[in-house]
Amino acid sequence: MKSGLRSLAASAAVAAFAVAAGPAVAQSYPVDTVTLVTHSAAGGGTDVFLREMNKYLAKHMGTNFVVENVRGGSGAKAMAKLATAPADGSIFYGTTPTFINTSLLSAPEYTYKDLSPVVNVFLDPQIVYVRAESPFQSLSEVVEKAKAEPGSVKFGVTTPGSLDRQVMEKFKSLAGIEAPVITHDGGGELLISVLNGTVDLGIGEIQELSAQLEAKQVRLIATYTKDRLEQFPDVATAQEQGIDLVVNKFRGIAGPKNLPDEIYAKWEEGIQSVLKDPEFQDWYRAQSLVPEFMPHEEYAKFIDEFAEEQQAFFKQYGITE
Repeated sequence: MKSGLRSLAASAAVAAFAVAAGPAVAQSYPVDTVTLVTHSAAGGGTDVFLREMNKYLAKHMGTNFVVENVRGGSGAKAMAKLATAPADGSIFYGTTPTFINTSLLSAPEYTYKDLSPVVNVFLDPQIVYVRAESPFQSLSEVVEKAKAEPGSVKFGVTTPGSLDRQVMEKFKSLAGIEAPVITHDGGGELLISVLNGTVDLGIGEIQELSAQLEAKQVRLIATYTKDRLEQFPDVATAQEQGIDLVVNKFRGIAGPKNLPDEIYAKWEEGIQSVLKDPEFQDWYRAQSLVPEFMPHEEYAKFIDEFAEEQQAFFKQYGITE
């Protein structure tokens, strides 16, 4: 998560596109400024997650954090930035399944294999939402409409390589329907499309929708979780609605290859402290995020296994050969 830029030079270079996590703190981490890169646009799930977590990372790791949005290529540009950055602990990447899917589907110059998994932080339940005035009250009604009028229901997802795009393909297969899937450059843009009626429903995360849920501009019609979410007990799971599909999106941190062991240790200690912070717990519980800490070695193994599963999925559904 460190960008290789240092001190005043770092602050000047990222000022136009990054937001500082808070006031300067006593320095104890190996560098004085850490950049967290996300491929997500402002307001997207990873952008929100990193910016909120920054406040607590600064507090518990004793350095300054900024977020940089590196958009383009469904994560390809962000991966390239990390893969060519110095392995000094100054720059990291907010990981989601997108960086693996993009690697497998589009063969970018740099892939997830050119990055080093550092730690995992959360599992992020996936939800299905519609605008408040939508006629759909459940997934069952969506399926009924899509079968009666093929192509009439428009599904919205984020980037082409995102997990939610994969979830939508699985949903269509399980439900036996055909429907157009419209991709977007992040969760923020998808939300706009749902609100203005460009798409009928979207797949996302609670933290992307908090303000709109509170304002009753959107409604949840399903969750892709094993059990109902504690914060939304009236929202039935997909399984309860006849779609046997459970999905958990991981959110973690990766860095350049060949990071010093000291850096991995600092992050493992720091993230565990952050997850125990009462104020941060209040936030992530309200967002229905599930803490799922994995240290470096465990997370690296998890990423490799996840990539194998994704590759098998793409072959099964004829997405890749």
